[in-house]
Amino acid sequence: MSLPARPATSTGAEVEVVCRAATSIPDLHEHHRVRHAVFVTEQGIFAPTDLDRHDGDPRTHRVLGLVDGVAAGAVRLYPLDGETGLWQGDRLAVLPEFRVHGLGGPLVRFAVRTAGELGGDVMLAHIQLPNVRFFERLGWCRDGDVEVYCGLAHQPMRIALR
Repeated sequence: MSLPARPATSTGAEVEVVCRAATSIPDLHEHHRVRHAVFVTEQGIFAPTDLDRHDGDPRTHRVLGLVDGVAAGAVRLYPLDGETGLWQGDRLAVLPEFRVHGLGGPLVRFAVRTAGELGGDVMLAHIQLPNVRFFERLGWCRDGDVEVYCGLAHQPMRIALR
C-alpha cells in the first residue's frame, strides 16, 4: 500500500510524494539510511546508531517516504507489548533538503492508517517540542507532561485510530 500525493510546497514546485511500507532490502536500507542521517549525524541524539530492539522485532513496520522517487523520509511503528490495541510511532525523520516538500504529514498519516488497519485503537508517540504543533494539526493530542528522552524534551502524544 502506498500514499501518493502532489503537495504544494513553499518552493511553488509540484512534487510527487509517496509513502510505502519498506519491506524490500533496498527500501529497508534507505529507511535506515534516512534515520541515521537525521538522528545520528544531524541531531546527534544517538551514537553510533539509532537501531534498537524494535528494529529486530518482526512486528515492527517501517515506512519509507519518497519525493520524486528519492528516499527522503522514514517512520516506524509497532504494537506495544502487553497493551492490546496500543501502537507506538517513532523515528519520524525527513532529510533536511526535503523538508520543504511536505513529506512529514504523509508519513505520519501513513503510519496512523497502517496501525489502524492492523487492529490498533490508539497510537502513541513522544514528540520533540518544536514538532508538537505539527502533530496537533494532524489530529494528535497531548498525553501527559513533557518528558526527557535521550536528553531532549519530548511531549507524549496520542491519536485514536478508529
